[in-house]
Amino acid sequence: MEEMKKIKPGDSNHITREYFDSLLLEMRHLDGSLPDTKLELFGERFSTPVMTAALSHLDNVRENGMAVMAEGAHLADAVSWAGMGDEEELEKITGTGARTVKIIKPYKDNAYILKRIAHAEKCGAMAVGMDMDHAFSGNGSYDVVCGMEMRPKSAEELKEFVRATSLPFVVKGVLSVKDAVKCLEAGVKGIVVSHHHGIMDYAVPPLLILPEIVRAVQKQIPIFVDCGVESGADVFKALALGADAVCVGRALMDPLRENGAQGVRDKMVSLTEELAGVMARTGAPDLAHIDPSVIWKR
Repeated sequence: MEEMKKIKPGDSNHITREYFDSLLLEMRHLDGSLPDTKLELFGERFSTPVMTAALSHLDNVRENGMAVMAEGAHLADAVSWAGMGDEEELEKITGTGARTVKIIKPYKDNAYILKRIAHAEKCGAMAVGMDMDHAFSGNGSYDVVCGMEMRPKSAEELKEFVRATSLPFVVKGVLSVKDAVKCLEAGVKGIVVSHHHGIMDYAVPPLLILPEIVRAVQKQIPIFVDCGVESGADVFKALALGADAVCVGRALMDPLRENGAQGVRDKMVSLTEELAGVMARTGAPDLAHIDPSVIWKR
């Protein structure tokens, strides 16, 4: 028998998975109806609240992997997110027709950040943003990603980035009420509650802190959840606790590798169908009427 993989103490991805699985759902069948999974975001409509995550460097999964992933999202009538990559890659991504949120690293050089924001606008991205949680390495020094130096950004710098674009600006890597409030004050138009796939040990599971962030934000901006979403039930739990949509990354890797854009599309549709199944059996006619009281903590 194959030896089970040993889990490192403090593994945030394992903690997050355990928290997802600790949340149980009651059923509500009377007065039920067929559910509508449509999402309205930044003035546009999509068939699903399941979005791709802000991934990067997928050429080791499939040739032109980021563009192929975006094509799959477009086929699923879903939002595509794009992480670190050069200008040519972003042009290929948006060239698929996918409505894309471009996430930019917190580079040391703010002028370079502003240049990337301007390029995202030129490419027709639907929104732009930054993963603020990539400023430091695990040893407490500034992070270096693909040879490029990172730096933490102040609230004032964040305001500068927000003012630099006519696009909605989104901050990824929010895992505290304090940062969520600072994002609101800076004029940010959306946040991603995320620990960046376990970038720090013992990180709070996004769904555990999500209700506190939702209360602080008070529906002023959309809130997205990233990290560990693997099923339609996971999507439902995130939405029930206050998220507007979710980002899915690793669950799309094998479909991308095996069947390209069609594989990504099929997986996103499958997750949406699973979500619809849970909505139907919990009395939720649409995303806006998912009732958080159906959630029980084991």
